[in-house]
Amino acid sequence: MPLSRTLSMSSLPGLEDWENEFDLENTVLFEVAWEVANKVGGIYTVLQTKAKVTGDEWGDTYYLVGPYTEQGVRTQVELLEPPTPALKKTLDSMNSKGCKFLAQNEEKPHVVAHFHEWLAGIGLCLCRARRLPVATIFTTHATLLGRYLCAGAVDFYNNLENFNVDKEAGERQIYHRYCMERAAAHCAHVFTTVSQITAIEAQHLLKRKPDIVTPNGLNVKKFSAMHEFQNLHAQSKARIQEFVRGHFYGHLDFNLDKTLYFFIAGRYEFSNKGADVFLEALARLNYLLRVNGSEQTVVAFFIMPARTNNFNVETLKGQAVRKQLWDTANTVKEKFGRKLYESLLVGSLPDMNKMLDKEDFTMMKRAIFATQRQSFPPVCTHNMLDDSSDPILTTIRRIGLFNSSADRVKVIFHPEFLSSTSPLLPVDYEEFVRGCHLGVFPSYYEPWGYTPAECTVMGIPSISTNLSGFGCFMEEHIADPSAYGIYILDRRFRSLDDSCSQLTSFLYSFCQQSRRQRIIQRNRTERLSDLLDWKYLGRYYMSARHMALAKAFPEHFTYEPHEADATQGYRYPRPASVPPSPSLSRHSSPHQSEDEEEPRDGPPDVDGERYDEDEEAAKDRRNIRAPEWPRRASCASSTGGSKRSSVDTAPSSSLSTPSEPLSPASSLGEERN
Repeated sequence: MPLSRTLSMSSLPGLEDWENEFDLENTVLFEVAWEVANKVGGIYTVLQTKAKVTGDEWGDTYYLVGPYTEQGVRTQVELLEPPTPALKKTLDSMNSKGCKFLAQNEEKPHVVAHFHEWLAGIGLCLCRARRLPVATIFTTHATLLGRYLCAGAVDFYNNLENFNVDKEAGERQIYHRYCMERAAAHCAHVFTTVSQITAIEAQHLLKRKPDIVTPNGLNVKKFSAMHEFQNLHAQSKARIQEFVRGHFYGHLDFNLDKTLYFFIAGRYEFSNKGADVFLEALARLNYLLRVNGSEQTVVAFFIMPARTNNFNVETLKGQAVRKQLWDTANTVKEKFGRKLYESLLVGSLPDMNKMLDKEDFTMMKRAIFATQRQSFPPVCTHNMLDDSSDPILTTIRRIGLFNSSADRVKVIFHPEFLSSTSPLLPVDYEEFVRGCHLGVFPSYYEPWGYTPAECTVMGIPSISTNLSGFGCFMEEHIADPSAYGIYILDRRFRSLDDSCSQLTSFLYSFCQQSRRQRIIQRNRTERLSDLLDWKYLGRYYMSARHMALAKAFPEHFTYEPHEADATQGYRYPRPASVPPSPSLSRHSSPHQSEDEEEPRDGPPDVDGERYDEDEEAAKDRRNIRAPEWPRRASCASSTGGSKRSSVDTAPSSSLSTPSEPLSPASSLGEERN
């Protein structure tokens, strides 16, 4: 069911034309959330990454309000004295009498209070109930009832208009929380959500259409050279390969240079996050790779925190065996090198039969004997407290992916967040993502989706769905997402089995790509990072604040958004460059034989074929035409009618039935005009 058009991001070039003339004198912004300096969920990432652009706009009049925790104070907060007398008086009053409004200021400021989620929303309701002169904004990142309903395996999105929301909330014992969330949405001057798919959900469950969609962004780090992030990928992949060598000791009968690393990460919601679909697709992929005699191996990581009591002994042993083999090899190498050096010093070629003695061979034989293993490499890296009922392990037992030598798909379940201090896999999350080839996030309920967004800004292709905010956002702004490494799975208009088949097709087609194709696709993926930068997307929070000020203080501010026009907007075009297909690529002379082993992933041109990323990107940029942009509405002060701000508003295409996503093979293997 399409939602009538809601303001959202629709043109990147137009954003740069916005005039930033909003007069913030005597204006204060409070942003309130349970996740302020409290790392308990995705909203923490929103606030933490957005803080810089908001601080640049508001300066010392921007305040974040959240719960006081000792851990948060030690790691997230720098203790300071109140910067203004008004704030000091307010804090003193709060300490002595309880929470009160900032009324001590001689000249009352225009206050904007932005509340995130129902936990903070009760403060918004009290502001309106007490008729405080505060412009209020409420942002829901995911509705309570929506998350509960989706976890209950219902056909949620196709039955939104049919739910008896009071009855459903009551049966799930969340009625009081649902009422607070709904009250905050209706009391706010401006109601926002993070995506179009959540806007549909909010309209039916909270009974209010959002005023504006504010997509989530990230702080994007741009590199000086296009190949720099490719080098980071190669370095991080080498760290993952070291772990794999230890984990699969005794069964390392597959070529690591022909191994792809897929991963899924996030909150352990088995069906909501799509882990069920991913596992089933991996089983089908394993079958396809085996029957087609593929030399490609896939290692699929599940990074989802669950209840454990310690590392798996067999997993730790694997890393110890790997280190022992490394030490043995280094010892033999040093002895070999010393004998070689001595032979060269006397001016003679070494006798290779005398370079290694019996002691060396005995040492190596013992090391090899230590790698003998009677059991398969473990699927789970930790001891699970609920091993027999764990959804991932139960499914793995059903589909039979036990990391046997015959399997072309290997599975590693790491039920703990990644850390560079781990004795098992010592990498942080960002480094791990950079080292993988594909992020797989086939979520059924995902209001935004930071995990595929993080993949994009790091140049890693990903799979998301048309039920995730990220997937809908990319469908709206990219003409052919799969050509840029953004594969969007249809989970709204297909059955579960059909969605699984489509995911299997995506995975199998990705496995068929050459290294050169993957390099070019990573370049294209990284090129989309500007779409997700807060320096652009932060403008929509700015627009929401302008709208709230105009509603709360109409005598001082006016806001006149333009009607959205379906003919306007911006979409990344299909790549104008030559698709990364071996059959269409121009070879240098002489070029590499098809039978030769390809080199490892690295910067462009490593495989002897001509590829200039700057030239490829320039072709695409020439194909981009900036659309007409809805012009600005002014905010005028009532005192003298002076111009306070110029505000642009952007249209958004309504959410409608998506077309069939192009398969990875078709998007990468043939020229399209």
